[in-house]
Amino acid sequence: MFSFEPWVNLPLIWAILIATAVFLYVWLDGFDLGVGILFPFAPSDQCRDRMMNSIAPFWDGNETWLVLGGGGLFAAFPLAYAVLMPALYVPVILMLLGLIFRGVAFEFRFKAHGHSRRIWDYSFHFGSLVAAFMQGMILGGFIQGITVDGRSFAGGPLDWLSEFSVMTGIALVFGYCLLGTTWLVMKTDEITQAWARKTASYVLIFVAFFMVMVTITMPFLDEEVRELWFGMPSFFYLLPIPLVAIGLFALLWRDLHHGREYRPFVLSLGIFFTAYLGFGITLWPWMVPYEITFTQAAAAPESQSLLLVGALILLPIILAYTAYSYYLFRGKTSHESTY
Repeated sequence: MFSFEPWVNLPLIWAILIATAVFLYVWLDGFDLGVGILFPFAPSDQCRDRMMNSIAPFWDGNETWLVLGGGGLFAAFPLAYAVLMPALYVPVILMLLGLIFRGVAFEFRFKAHGHSRRIWDYSFHFGSLVAAFMQGMILGGFIQGITVDGRSFAGGPLDWLSEFSVMTGIALVFGYCLLGTTWLVMKTDEITQAWARKTASYVLIFVAFFMVMVTITMPFLDEEVRELWFGMPSFFYLLPIPLVAIGLFALLWRDLHHGREYRPFVLSLGIFFTAYLGFGITLWPWMVPYEITFTQAAAAPESQSLLLVGALILLPIILAYTAYSYYLFRGKTSHESTY
């Protein structure tokens, strides 16, 4: 069977592809989850209609990247999938239930009226909140490490539940709220935009607080993390990341109070990028922290080669469709039902 292995590092390529897919999911689905979390707090039903219409063309397509990340992990790194899934089974199932629930609420809300519409409003809110919080819990459980014996998960079903994972869960909820509010600043106007701008200012404070708390806590989770963060010369290599993050926070705060519409969303994405980059560098090269590297977890070269052929064909199509949909539905949204 044909294999790319003699010419390319297949495990590295697939690690980059999966990391990119997860990051694109956080970027793209993060803002519509944030809109869902904020949904009941909007000033009026008309504002809620604007919020829903702003994400209607994108929300289901954004979840493509979650499927790619999970499916790619299963196919390209089966050992990591076999260890991580039992360790994080409960929050993964709760996350998927939240995503399903919000999807159902999304569809039914457009057909509902009166009191029943309010029920679906809260259903959309709680589905988004559960999905976002569980994603943060999964991140926390992943970062704090997985108990492994040989090639199998050796911990308990609730090992993922800890003070650190709860903190990362709350942090991600506020992070998605920041993406959601800055998205609304960009996509809406009048009362909805003014409310989103004011809410973003409050949310930004909580995001900064939790980023500091997670940053302070992570070095205490593992000795290798402490050596990487505070050792020399790695400390100076990593120093630009928090400095850039501080600059992005300052610019975002300024833009929110000076009437800018588009740059706040871009700056919010930048803040997420700095956090993701910090996590990525800290956890490299672990596929299962701090037990299994991406090379140890990789599937056979023949399998990864075959998968890569499919990825090279489909990824450009997915990216082109995603870019075109965002281009086609650019501009401000109204409260009128167009879904």
